[in-house]
Amino acid sequence: MIIGIAAVDRKGAIGKGGKLPWHYSSDMKFFRETTVGNAVVMGRKTWLTIGKPLKNRLNIVLSRDTDIEPQESLIVFSDIESVLSFNKSLSTDLFVIGGAQIYEAFREHIEKWIITEVPLTVKDADAFMPKGYLEGFNVVESKSLEDDLTVKVYQK
Repeated sequence: MIIGIAAVDRKGAIGKGGKLPWHYSSDMKFFRETTVGNAVVMGRKTWLTIGKPLKNRLNIVLSRDTDIEPQESLIVFSDIESVLSFNKSLSTDLFVIGGAQIYEAFREHIEKWIITEVPLTVKDADAFMPKGYLEGFNVVESKSLEDDLTVKVYQK
C-alpha cells in the first residue's frame, strides 16, 4: 500500500526554510513507530534535511540529481515510474514522507493518508500540502498524541 504521512498546521503548512517548522517528540515517535520496517520515499530536499538514512527503513530518494551517494538502505530513483515499479517488488508498505513536490507527484497513487494535525499556524511557512489532497478520502481513525496533536487516518 502507498501511504502519505505528514504533520500539517491549520493552514496546510508542512515546512519553512527547508525544515519542519516545529518539533514535537510525540509526533517524531509516532512517525518512527509507524514507518519502521517499511520503505519511505522522499524528495532530494527532504533527504538533505534529514542527512542520513532513517534507521530500520528502506530509504528511497526521488531526484533527478545524480550526486546523491547510494549507501546501505538508500536507493535513488530519477522518476516516479521507477519508484512505482520498484514498489511492486516490496513486501512492505511505501510511505511518502515529503516534501510538497513529492506529495503532489504521488497524489494519485496514495491509498491512505496519515495526517498529524499540528495546533498552530506557522508564520511565513513556504511549503504546503497540495490543495485538496484529502478529496475523496474519509476519516477512518483518529487518535490523540501528547502536545495537543491529533492523528487522523484517511482512506478512499
